[in-house]
Amino acid sequence: MALACAIVGLPNVGKSTLFNALTRSAQALAANYPFATIEPNVGEVPVPDERLQVLSDIVQARRIVPASMRFVDVAGLVRGASTGAGLGNAFLSHIRETDAVAMVLRCFEDPDVIHVEGAPDPLRDAEIVTIEMALADLATMAKRIDKLEREARVNNKLGPRLEAAKRLRESLEAGTPARTFPADSEEASLAREAQLLTVKPMLYVANVDEAQIGAPGPLAQSVFALAERERSGAMTICGKIEAELAGLTGEEAASFRNELGIDRSGLDNLVVSAYELLGLMTFLTAGEIEVRAWTIERGTKAPQAAGKIHSDIERGFIRAEIVSYADYARLRTMDAIRAAGLLRSEGKEYVMQEGDVVNFRFNV
Repeated sequence: MALACAIVGLPNVGKSTLFNALTRSAQALAANYPFATIEPNVGEVPVPDERLQVLSDIVQARRIVPASMRFVDVAGLVRGASTGAGLGNAFLSHIRETDAVAMVLRCFEDPDVIHVEGAPDPLRDAEIVTIEMALADLATMAKRIDKLEREARVNNKLGPRLEAAKRLRESLEAGTPARTFPADSEEASLAREAQLLTVKPMLYVANVDEAQIGAPGPLAQSVFALAERERSGAMTICGKIEAELAGLTGEEAASFRNELGIDRSGLDNLVVSAYELLGLMTFLTAGEIEVRAWTIERGTKAPQAAGKIHSDIERGFIRAEIVSYADYARLRTMDAIRAAGLLRSEGKEYVMQEGDVVNFRFNV
């Protein structure tokens, strides 16, 4: 199953418009009023990867299978969502089931599109959503701390874990997300174990107007500053333009992007940013049947990567025959690659690298 990223934000900031464009569908209702999206819309989106077509042309593959990300369009959150306002409890539960969060923040003025808080202010909007998520996390941590206090009375070794849980609670009470703790800390471990909303990696998406393409204004710049303070991700996107691009053919979209001076669509950048936010990377396999991109976490060793294809390959792993994509694209045949001494044989301790083109050898 593809890893999932929740698209969140206040009502009318462009979430559903973005989701519609992202999934190339009219699955979500992009209406100009709060709570147009009642149930979360889910779409699985391919991760853009130009290498796949190149490899397919070389080996004459019958099909191409890209990596994918699942996006969940969560209905707009409002003040009080953590206590049920605007059906908030249900919406927050949809976030809990995802691996990362993309928070859409409106960074443009438009009198024809109402804003539930009166006027666009991305920092205020981000704070509202973050506080509601933190309040939901506090309710979770209250139960966890009660349980730890009971267990610590009979097991002194749980004392440090209880103290870490209390520090995590204090942070949430101050409106500070759990993801700000170091990844290897006891607090972060507890937050992940409790499936806290604010521990999930965050990508801030500044939704700008056409005038800000390539030159983000002050509101969008404030979003990037926020992300830098939190060590989160950030990007700009023009939802209106992306919606227009989504309705064009490939050739028409390329021509339109050229007119706008855009190399790659904002949607493609969003998918890639979400992919990287989760610490993921891709290795490739290429043959006559298919060329495929396989998703693994950075730092994965060869046998575990093989297990992504099939558990039998991991169990019977012998070695991985690897060539870099750049060498494959340049030399184009395995005979030429072997002649150049660029086909490597790697064992069980080999750490996979982005763009490795692999053939796994294994015992049945």
